[in-house]
Parts: sequence; structure tokens; C-alpha cells
Amino acid sequence: MTRTDLLGPPRLARNLAAPDPGWTTTADAIVVGSGIAGLTAALELRTRVPRVLLVTKGQLLSGSTVWAQGGIAAALDPDDSPAAHLADTLAAGGGVCDPEAVEVLVTEGPARVRELVARGAVFDTAPGGGIALTREGGHHADRIAHAGGDATGAEIARALVAQIEAVRSDPGIEVVENALVLDVLTTADGAACGVTLHVRGTGSRDGVGRALAAAVVLATGGIGQTYRSSTNPAAATGDGTAAALRAGAVLGDLEFVQFHPTVLWLGTGTKGQLPLISEAVRGEGAVLLDTDGVRFMPAVHPMAELAPRDVVAHAIVRRLAATGSDHVLLDARHLGAAFLRARFPSITARLLELGIDVTEEPVPVAPAQHYHSGGVVTDLHGRSSVEGLYAVGEVACTGVHGANRLASNSLLEGLVFAHRAAHDIASRVADGTLRRGEPAVRSGGSALVPAAARSRIQSIASAGPGPIRSADGLRHAATRLAAVRTDAHRGSTLAAAGMPSGVVAEPQAAEWETTNVHQVATVLTHAALARTESRGGHYRADFPAPDPAWARRVTVALDADGVLDVR
Repeated sequence: MTRTDLLGPPRLARNLAAPDPGWTTTADAIVVGSGIAGLTAALELRTRVPRVLLVTKGQLLSGSTVWAQGGIAAALDPDDSPAAHLADTLAAGGGVCDPEAVEVLVTEGPARVRELVARGAVFDTAPGGGIALTREGGHHADRIAHAGGDATGAEIARALVAQIEAVRSDPGIEVVENALVLDVLTTADGAACGVTLHVRGTGSRDGVGRALAAAVVLATGGIGQTYRSSTNPAAATGDGTAAALRAGAVLGDLEFVQFHPTVLWLGTGTKGQLPLISEAVRGEGAVLLDTDGVRFMPAVHPMAELAPRDVVAHAIVRRLAATGSDHVLLDARHLGAAFLRARFPSITARLLELGIDVTEEPVPVAPAQHYHSGGVVTDLHGRSSVEGLYAVGEVACTGVHGANRLASNSLLEGLVFAHRAAHDIASRVADGTLRRGEPAVRSGGSALVPAAARSRIQSIASAGPGPIRSADGLRHAATRLAAVRTDAHRGSTLAAAGMPSGVVAEPQAAEWETTNVHQVATVLTHAALARTESRGGHYRADFPAPDPAWARRVTVALDADGVLDVR
């Protein structure tokens, strides 16, 4: 066991503070999330189990998939191969990918993409009529399928949501929108048996309730709002990651956070979701310049601007330090105005709204949090360490991404492993291996962090486990996170009794999300402190080189009392 220096392991609550459920519903399987992974899982389960419940935090079209610009990677070209895709993925992953999981991804990927087309997704086509393919960083072949130029995720989400809408009246599926899942319910034996959730709306699904099922599939996306600046939507508060942790699941590779190198720089102090300038722009030939006009990537890596994202992001951070600047420039003017407007219509239009004409001027960019390679550790069928609990998409740690996700592999991972998880659940429900159990009271206490603390937590995470880390910075972050009050619900109780506590907040959505953000930031910081090397999305200034002894996974889990175990 690796302990984080002299800090000692933190203790985290294993439940969110919330009112008792006011209603109950049942299903055979519950899917939480409506991105590519959640929608695929729900569609596959609908015809294979008697009843599936699809729960989403916002509207069906509000998942992170909508924001994916570049495309989906698969060996669709006759001159390409799954073996070549595997080699590129392993190279980007920095030596800690699970080769077996990568082989599943690249081998089954082409068939899953063709199924997307059969479900109505319309990809851009080449002159010959086939799917047009382009190249992105880390790929040595044209294997990125895209839609609407730079609106691939939006098109995939549109097609899958249309499939869900077509079967809304089917009694075998129920869709609950505007529902925040609070905790994964567990039996006395520790198996998952449902979720508690808060639904904003009217009628029997209003307020806090519980849904019971034989299997729970987490497809809740990433942790972007743990950081001050991210390309993730506001809903990406690490809810699934934190809920799985509280339920006893093992998490892994948390320290591998991908900071996208080319996020639009909108000035100091900017926070929240920031516009992404897709990797595909560099794939088509755009170059990076520092604020002196010097192109710096060719001297950093043989693939220059098409190097893996961690290489480009770290090179930019070092260039910023060397030039005293807060941004670099992405120059695509030489590609021509007509080409840029046709190939990247969404990006060019969004930039024009912000007063930037990419056809006439370089675009200011800087790294920001983009993707989390770690999450809930799963096997090749999406199973977590908790019986009946599955994880797919960005919330999962399948081992596909290793230390650094290869561009456009994320949509493919969600597609492939959601398909596998759904078929595994259907088989195990049918043979009786998975049965709906009764929830039991879980030890470990409850927590509620005031929503007012969120910006402070985000600043701590950005400065500690940010793009460039050190032992001192991580220790300082861990200490500051440990000082955050997590008992706001007790303050409300004391205040009601006329005994002011100084911290008062009611259990509600913003507080629940902030509690998740705090728990994710805490375990991520301790995982980053444990890994004393640099690899992929984890860069330690005090250990700048990779160490062969660290070609292994760091995992974290809470014991029955909520004490964090880092291995």
C-alpha cells in the first residue's frame, strides 16, 4: 500500500445527506446518463430485459457527447487495420493501457460504428460515397469519421435520442429527465441494488425517490467541473465517480487527467465551460505559434502539432512559462477561408460570435481540463468491483486509455463497452445471476458540502492536480481539501434548534454536486501524490521522467468507515 507521504489517508462519507425517499419504482436495469454510452446501453437493454429505466440529469440531448467535435476513431479504411489502431492507442497510453481492453475496442469498433449508421447517424462522406476519414493527433492513419464537419457528437446524440424517442411509449422502458442520481444503493452483502435520485418536476417522480433494479449502469460522463476551467458542460460534476466510490467500488487511473491543448483563451479569470478548438483543426494542418510568432512543436516531437495531447499540452505550458504569456496561437489561415468554413462550420461560427475570424487571424488558445482517463475500474464487460454495478463511457476505467486517451477513442469506447455491458446484464438477468436485492443502511456517515465552497475547491484542484504537479503543491491541495466543511446539513439542523453552527445549507442539487466535486478532487489529489513519476496526463515537475517501476495502475477505494485506501 502506498500512503501519501505524511498526510495520512483522508476519511470521506459513504452517503450523501438527503431526505428519505418519498417514492419507489423498480426495473431490471437502471442506466444513468444520456451520452453515447448511456443511450447505447439503454437501447441494447430495451429488447433484452423486461424493463429498463433511463435516468438523465438534464434533457436527453444534454450529455457530453453533444460537445464532441472531432469524430469517432475506427479502422474503417481498407488500408487501415485494428492492429494499427491498437498500436497507436498503446503508444498514446504511455505503457499502462490494458492491451486486452484495447484489442476489444479496435476489433469490435468498426462494427459498432456501422451499427450507428444503421441507427440513423449520418457521417460526412468522401467523393466515392464512403465515410470520409481524417487524421488526428497520435494516429498514423486516416481513421476519424466525422459528421457535420465538426459536429460529430451532436449528430450521434441526435440519432440515438431519436431511437429512444421512437420507443418512449414502450412499457419496457421509462425515461426520467432532470434527475440527479445521489447514491448507488447497496445490499447488506455490498451488491448494487438501485439508486436514490432527485427529480425536478411534478407528480409521482417529483423530489427524492429510489429506483430498485438488479443492475445499475453508470454512464455519467466526466469530472470537468472539478476544475476552474474545462471544456465539459456544467453537469459534469463527477456524480457517477463519487457515487461509485461511496458504494465501495474501486477507482483507478484517477491521476491521468487530459488537458486539451487548444481550448479558446478568453482572458484571465475565465471559468466554466470553455469552447474547444478541435484536434481535427491541427489534423488538417493548423500550426501552433508562441506570442513571438515562433512555431515550437517541431522541436518537441516528431509528429509536431499531431503529437499526443499530453505532449502538446505540456509543451504549451512550458512555452507559456518561457515567454511569460498566458496563451499561444493556433494559426489555420494558410488552409484557406473556404476550406475552414466548410470543414469546421461550428467552430468558425462560434469564433465569429466571439469576434475572432479564424480565416483572417490566429486564435488564442491554452490548455484546459478536457477528459478523464480514469474512473470506475471495470472488466471487459463493464463490471465494477461491486456486484451488479457497471460503468461505461468516461466514468469508467476500462484500461483502454491508460495514461492518455488517444484522440477520438472516447466515443468509440462508450459505444463498444456499453454494447458489451448491456449484453452481459441481459444474460445475467436471464439466468438469474443478477437479482434485485433489498437496500441496506450503509456505514460511513453522510456529507453535504455547501455550494458556496465549489469555486474554492475548483481553485485548489486547478493549482494542485493541474497540468503540472509537484509534491508540495499536491500536499497543499490535500490539506486545503481536508479543511473544507462537509457537515453543512448538521448546521441546518442545529440552526433549526436555535444553535447556530456557522455553516448552513439544505440538502439540494447544488450542494450534492459540490459534495461530489469535493470527493473527486480529494481522491484525485491523493492518487496524483502517490504516483512519483510523469506519465501521460500526469506530469510531476519534481519527477519529470517516467519510471518503469510505475508502469502499473494506482487504485483507490473507501473502507467501511470511509477511510481512503490508495494502492
